[in-house]
Amino acid sequence: MEENVINGSDPILLTPGPLTTSPATRQAMLRDWGSWDAAFNRMTSEICRDLLAIVSGQKDFVCVPMQGSGTFSVEAALGSLVPRDAVVLVPNNGAYCTRLLKILERLGVASVELKFRDDEPASVARIEEMFRREPRITHVAQVHLETSAGLLNPLDDIAALCSRHGKSLIVDAMSSFGALPIDVSKGGIDAVISASGKCLEGVPGMGFVIVRRALLEASAGISRSLALDLYDQYAYMVKTTQWRFTPPTHVVAALRAALDQFIAEGGQPARGARYRGNCAALIEGMASLGFRPFLDAEVQAPVIVTFHAPRDPAYDFKRFYEAVRDAGYVLYPGKLTEVETFRVGCIGAIDANEMHNAVAAIARALSTLQVRLAA
Repeated sequence: MEENVINGSDPILLTPGPLTTSPATRQAMLRDWGSWDAAFNRMTSEICRDLLAIVSGQKDFVCVPMQGSGTFSVEAALGSLVPRDAVVLVPNNGAYCTRLLKILERLGVASVELKFRDDEPASVARIEEMFRREPRITHVAQVHLETSAGLLNPLDDIAALCSRHGKSLIVDAMSSFGALPIDVSKGGIDAVISASGKCLEGVPGMGFVIVRRALLEASAGISRSLALDLYDQYAYMVKTTQWRFTPPTHVVAALRAALDQFIAEGGQPARGARYRGNCAALIEGMASLGFRPFLDAEVQAPVIVTFHAPRDPAYDFKRFYEAVRDAGYVLYPGKLTEVETFRVGCIGAIDANEMHNAVAAIARALSTLQVRLAA
């Protein structure tokens, strides 16, 4: 791991993506590729093969890469796999769940919102009760890891519930894929969506949908979009091995390098263990300064941690951010509406030592700004 950790004057991105990438990943972007080149198309195919393996989807699933940010792939999945007469349940405990509802509204698909607090995981019992109250529900769209707070939702239990009730489950695994275990071979999940610039430690610009083959092949003609038609992207790739429209060639090459490092590190178990170590070091160090995490430990995912902001009138996030940035670390603003917070990511090509350094930089920033934390 050490040879790939960032060094030099570049700031460390303590964000949920884009994130700090390794020199080897950045080096992979120095070559230009032709989009018709056979070697490039083989690279795309091999990436899809490796992504399927991460979630044990080799038997019944296919991986469809898409240009654009992760949200492009979320919209592609919802717009291509969900019929117009469907009713989609969205358990909502954060900003990215709300985004699912907005996408469904734009697509003209009926949705049912099941509201939870920002610190409350989706409840299987409440989802099941909603199935009873609203028998029209055909699908569930679930964010696995809600990064507006860093909250982990109980995906395996929700998948088992959907399987028992015959509901199609589409999972936004944007910030969990590669870091947390997901096994589509167990049943209950029809599609998983993620992107290159998250826990796989690639760069932004490419998303992907891992979808049950039979479902995808039955979805021809559903999409309301030309560019975001998941079935057409898949069918064209099967026929030609090429992307339908200009691919993000440098992003794909970077993801190939990042996946090579992911596999060499030990795959999801090792990646998850490193992130858990980062998260523990961060929370322990911040506690020594007087910071409290927003979430309880049992629902805190090891990807991004939300902290309560200092109550000192001298605290201003913009000045705090700039002081920490000047010390070499980029934080993330809070995304909650009820309480003032800020967020610190634990992911990327960094280790626990970098988290200790980040805490030290935060301590220096507080001292410089003369911000005190309550005892």
